[in-house]
Amino acid sequence: MIAAILRFSLIQRLMIILLTLGIAAAGLWSFKTLPIDAFPDISAPQVQIIIKANGMSPTEVEQRITFPIEMEMQGIPGQRVLRSTTKYALSVIVVDFEDDMDIYLARNLVTERLNQAWDSLPANIEGDLAPITTPLGEIFMYRIIGNGNGDSGGKNYSNQELRSLQDWVIRPHLRKVEGVADVNSLGGEVRTYEVVINPKALVKHGISIDEIEHALMESNRNAGGDRINQNDEVLLVRTVGKLNDMDDIKNITVRTRYGEPIHIRDVAEVRVGSMTRYGAVTADGEGEVVTGLVLLRKGANSLQTVAETKKALQSLQSILPEGVSIESFYDRTELITKAVWTVEKALAEAVVLVLLVLIIMLGDIRSALTVALILPLTVLFTFIMMKLFNVSANLMSLGGLAIAIGILVDAAVVVVENIHTHFSKAPPGVNRLHLVYRAVLEVSSPVISGILIIVAVFLPLFSLTGLEGKMFTPLAITITFALIGSLVMSLTVIPVLASFFMKLHVQEQVEGQAQNTDGRLIRVLKFIYLPVMNWALRYRKTAVGLALVALFAAASLFPHIGKEFMPVMDEGSTVIMIEKDPGITLEKSLEMDAPIQKAMMELPEVIGVTSRTGADELRMDPMGLNQTDNFLVTKPREQWTISLQQFQENLREKLSPFDNVDIAFSQPIDMRVSEMLTGVRSAMAIKLYGDDLAVLEQKAIEIEQLVNEISGAIDVFRTDISGQKYLQININQDVISGYGIHVEDINRLVETAVGGRVVSELLENNRRVGILVRYQEKDRSSAKAIKKMLVSLPNGTKVTLGHLAEVTVVDGPVQIIRESAKRLVVIQSNVEGRDVVSFVEDVRLNIEQKVELPTGYYVTYGGQFENQQRASERLALVVPIAIVLIFFMLFTTFRSLLQAGVIILNIPFAMIGGVVSLYYSGLYLSVPASVGFITLFGVAVLNGVVMVSYFNQLRQSGLSIQQSVRQGAERRLRPVLMTAMIASFGLLPLLTATGPGSELQQPLAVVVIGGLFTSTILTLILLPALYAWVEEALEKRVLNKNAEEKKAKVSA
Repeated sequence: MIAAILRFSLIQRLMIILLTLGIAAAGLWSFKTLPIDAFPDISAPQVQIIIKANGMSPTEVEQRITFPIEMEMQGIPGQRVLRSTTKYALSVIVVDFEDDMDIYLARNLVTERLNQAWDSLPANIEGDLAPITTPLGEIFMYRIIGNGNGDSGGKNYSNQELRSLQDWVIRPHLRKVEGVADVNSLGGEVRTYEVVINPKALVKHGISIDEIEHALMESNRNAGGDRINQNDEVLLVRTVGKLNDMDDIKNITVRTRYGEPIHIRDVAEVRVGSMTRYGAVTADGEGEVVTGLVLLRKGANSLQTVAETKKALQSLQSILPEGVSIESFYDRTELITKAVWTVEKALAEAVVLVLLVLIIMLGDIRSALTVALILPLTVLFTFIMMKLFNVSANLMSLGGLAIAIGILVDAAVVVVENIHTHFSKAPPGVNRLHLVYRAVLEVSSPVISGILIIVAVFLPLFSLTGLEGKMFTPLAITITFALIGSLVMSLTVIPVLASFFMKLHVQEQVEGQAQNTDGRLIRVLKFIYLPVMNWALRYRKTAVGLALVALFAAASLFPHIGKEFMPVMDEGSTVIMIEKDPGITLEKSLEMDAPIQKAMMELPEVIGVTSRTGADELRMDPMGLNQTDNFLVTKPREQWTISLQQFQENLREKLSPFDNVDIAFSQPIDMRVSEMLTGVRSAMAIKLYGDDLAVLEQKAIEIEQLVNEISGAIDVFRTDISGQKYLQININQDVISGYGIHVEDINRLVETAVGGRVVSELLENNRRVGILVRYQEKDRSSAKAIKKMLVSLPNGTKVTLGHLAEVTVVDGPVQIIRESAKRLVVIQSNVEGRDVVSFVEDVRLNIEQKVELPTGYYVTYGGQFENQQRASERLALVVPIAIVLIFFMLFTTFRSLLQAGVIILNIPFAMIGGVVSLYYSGLYLSVPASVGFITLFGVAVLNGVVMVSYFNQLRQSGLSIQQSVRQGAERRLRPVLMTAMIASFGLLPLLTATGPGSELQQPLAVVVIGGLFTSTILTLILLPALYAWVEEALEKRVLNKNAEEKKAKVSA
């Protein structure tokens, strides 16, 4: 079949050329239309349920809302993880599904279960599913500037006015952008009309707060009276009674007393106010600002969505009030562009380096260019396949191409090198096409076997699950596409190109010797190599012994190499997470943020700080008033004079005086990835499960103190459980029953008078403004004032609340975190100066020895450690299976267990350089490093296949084992060296890259380059010795057996 394809290609050369041009054009179009992102979509299908329950404590919300919903969600098809966070007046339940679950089906299933649970939940709660986004959907953040300092002047806008612009102008405009799931509003004040009640006026006029609520609701309605016929015309009947402005609210009649109407203005002050705030945003230490956060719809193209968002903001500028502008402080496209540029730059540099190696090693620019053409053609072919299989262009998929550059030319190198050899020794009058046909056919079998083996080497990556599977599957896919493309083109396009461009050297016949066609470099290398190889053939046991010593030496280093899941990628953005005392007010929290922001801005690299405190409008991130995320806007990294590590050290030094807060460092994506995987925002999470909140907190404090003492621990703190004070109103059931009133009567009074209740709304230019009813501040801001609140009785008299209930201040929980329907507390930590795995092992040992947990309480470890353990277990299972598969393929190719075994021995010897280079580089064994070892296995086996195939070919021509090995090793020196050098030089740009994403590729490059160094030496020296040793032993055994059989026949 291969012969037929080769013949067809050489006969129909013009057709092959046209097909190649067609593939190139289709590849260019595919690249231009590929979706581009920084990462593959690593998020699992996730559905968030957000329930708001005004006035309920965390314990009550957990018992009455969170727990019933969790019970209903248990057993939902495809569910992977069920988490919840319960806080004051809020429950957020997160349901993670398996990766193959359709997000819309998942939302339907959750909605169905939520509807089943809804009837059992308390009345007056509200909630729904969060927008269809992902934990990594925060792609664009902006703030609204309205200080009147623009070129055109303009007034200073209040944060309330800017928030109204955000909610009613900017947000609706951006929600129409394709790919936007929603736009979250943060900061500022939501405008309301406050009806601030004077309790004394209520007593004076004999009015209850319920009457005021009823009057407001009943005085703000339009209605329809169907229609009437007048002559031949229909008139539609409607009454118009909606409130239009603040004066209309003031003039509402509550009731008539002694013939005199009592209006709202008689018992309350009506004014412009704001809703109760659960969060705020400040910037640059100069006060509050209003911001917006664009959320990406799951599956949408982030680069395109941000571009369209920017266009929408530009078009919006013309309709914003004079002096109002919008500026971004986080833009995901900056990371995407830099990350993709890192890989594209490495790819271009690799192509240049590969071309230089080809020219130097082949000594013929035409041959080198013929091989080099395989690179753009294969890359373009890969883009076509990525388009067909919906694989986005991102750091990992394009990284697969950069990694494979050195491997992609392997097949073409072997083919062109053999054509070059045949052309160099061509007898006079030979047909050029016939020479190409013979040369390609001669190496087609090892080329096909080698490429298929390399493809098999990458099969374990397809079995990875979780985050590592989503990250590295695109890499494996692109490498597989590229290898298949390189194989097809090496056997079709390259022979055609070689027949046109490569120079035919007719060999001159010199009696008694063959003309040496090697270049000067190859002659020098052979001068060094041949004596060493001959020594290894002569002293096989010594050569094998030295190789084993090197192997054991490398093995002794392996336990000293640290382990981690993946290196942390520098996103170019920094987030400083700050946690204060859990009972702090919003105003005090913001006051503490200002000096922290100013301290950070003292660093020359920082040009701005935007800090978000508390919860967002959509409650997708239920932070407390004591929690602040500081987003640092820094100068471009190329303008820095210090490293990122030094910058972080300087930041820690600036923040060290603020010892009354907990501080942790992260990055926008890294923070969300950690939160998505484990529910926390750090590299390592210790999860302590149990039932009693007091016991959980006590043991969490012990573990936190213990972790702080372990080397490498930084940013250690635990999630707060207690620390929130509650003004608790304990209603006396016996007393209220004697007065003929119900608990709900008191609940409504407290909810409205203290917390405030939105009872209606007023439309202003299509903007809905709530009408909020509550007591004036002096009558609701203390326990003493609340005790004096008057409760209306059925007989029209009133009694103080203090007479019906006990009002006390008690301690209570700040939040309750649950996972798989069980309470837990999380102790989180980042790790510095050592690997995560050894750190967790130390933590585990210390907890087991020093912390005594009650029955039913247990600890698990999340974060990077959990991911690393899962990936290690998976690779430990599938890599041996892949090696067995490779061995089977080798046996199928060579029909010899011994020869397959000789080649497979290249794998452990190839690891020597990989282990040594990883150890001395100071890098850890991570998933990228493991992928590097997998890549190394493939190249090592490929070189072995090339050598052994040629040995067998020479033996079939009649040469002895020794002659075959010596001549074969000499003739295959160049292709083996070329394969190793091209693979190494192809990875060199990734090794030296400094842009975003380079951290993920460097461990791989270190392993492969180091491993190829030792692998190539051992392939060239040890493999010929092993082959000769094994084959001579086998030949001797066959000869002895034949002699014995012959002797037995003679004796008979």
